[in-house]
Amino acid sequence: MADQILKGEQVVADDWSFLGSEEPLPNTAQPLVFEYGRWLEQHDQCIDYPGPKGLALANTDSLSQLVPDLDLLQLICIDFPAPGDGRGYSLARILRERYDYRGELRAVGEVQLDQLYLLRRVGFNAFALPANQQVSDAAKYLKPFSASYQK
Repeated sequence: MADQILKGEQVVADDWSFLGSEEPLPNTAQPLVFEYGRWLEQHDQCIDYPGPKGLALANTDSLSQLVPDLDLLQLICIDFPAPGDGRGYSLARILRERYDYRGELRAVGEVQLDQLYLLRRVGFNAFALPANQQVSDAAKYLKPFSASYQK
């Protein structure tokens, strides 16, 4: 995960650790992000993990199997593999509106500064920007317009 993220409108340190598919579960209760496949395959072990739990989703992953677990997840990261790939927008909107997910929803991957406003409108409240984007300049991209025509 990134060293710093944009959360709300503040640049903050990222306290979450990403757990690879083959890595053993740590003995600590640190905030941990599980891969989607591992969450499904080792469901009971993941749920029993004592620390805060997050989930890393590809924009092609299905949400249907995750619905019962959404209240257990403090963080969901949705990957944007390319700037022009909009499937992550749909996942975010579904999580917020259909499933009423209230935890942190973080856009990761090839997230561009000019996407932040629209990403926020569909429900993202945190952003991990790629190395070629300046996280310190990102907050000004969240409110580029004084009014919106759409709800």
